[in-house]
Amino acid sequence: MSILPSTVGSLLKSQAYSHKPQKIELVQTQMSFIFLTGDFAYKVKKEVNLGYLDYTTLEKRHFFCHQELDLNRRLCPDAYLAVVPIVEEKGGLCVEGQGEPIEYAVKMKQLPQERMMDVLLPKGQVTREMITKVARKLAEFHQRAETNKEIAAFGRLGVIRHNCDENFAQTERYTGISITTQKYRSIKNYTNRFIDSNTSLFDKRVREGKIRDCHGDLHAAHVCFTGDICIYDCIEFNDRFRYSDVASEVAFLAMDLDRYQRAGLSHYLVNAYVKLSHDEELLELLNFYKCYRAYVRGKVESFKLDDPYIPEGEKARILSVARSYFKLAESYTFGG
Repeated sequence: MSILPSTVGSLLKSQAYSHKPQKIELVQTQMSFIFLTGDFAYKVKKEVNLGYLDYTTLEKRHFFCHQELDLNRRLCPDAYLAVVPIVEEKGGLCVEGQGEPIEYAVKMKQLPQERMMDVLLPKGQVTREMITKVARKLAEFHQRAETNKEIAAFGRLGVIRHNCDENFAQTERYTGISITTQKYRSIKNYTNRFIDSNTSLFDKRVREGKIRDCHGDLHAAHVCFTGDICIYDCIEFNDRFRYSDVASEVAFLAMDLDRYQRAGLSHYLVNAYVKLSHDEELLELLNFYKCYRAYVRGKVESFKLDDPYIPEGEKARILSVARSYFKLAESYTFGG
């Protein structure tokens, strides 16, 4: 059984909040504790160093809370409210209290769970019209997203190869657990073959300004169909994971639609985006980036198997999800 930090227990008590919520729900990711209180959600970063992110000091967690606020306001301006202090008061913790902060949280409006794309998809409640709106929001976002020489460099061949090699190095220990040796080799061989065969295409994307400061983690769980579509929870902890080809970002969501067995919507998203952006070249990179993104998701789920705060019973479900992502990643390699 996992043991949660004492801070978490204190933040599950109603008196820690000025609005005294009737019910508090805890949601965990690999890097955060999220407290859902009804009107508001409070996201507290875990004190972890995962190699690709470092939240080990209060100063760093404070900095990345502000990064999260600023970056997410690009695609979800109304939901991200503030970075708030957590202080000790009268033997307990107080969110937005007075005094020396012992922790910080990103305060958000709590988005309606029933309007999340990953909740609507299994019910067949995501329409082509909704997908068109997502494609338009993405195309407009990518058009205005920052790019410069530093950002463009992340689309260069050496960086693409490094990102892929890192994936394989970090998942080697999970072969025989969440990914079979055969799948691991098959995906690795496909990836290396595609990169070697398309060097001029990767270079062309850099020259033509297709490498942008993107969202970085665009899957169905991060799309909420509120009054205006809210695309939230972008990557704030490592610029390298956001600086990417816009094709990679579109492929991420298209891959996730495939995972929900909605290939029709996946094709529709890609085609709508290509039509709006006039980026037909994206299609040549689609399967490569779908494979890459599915593999990253399998890797992230695999990492959770080592998280001491996640209960063992939950890890059986996580293992199943990780395996499904790796299976999907391999499906994009056939004929590639």
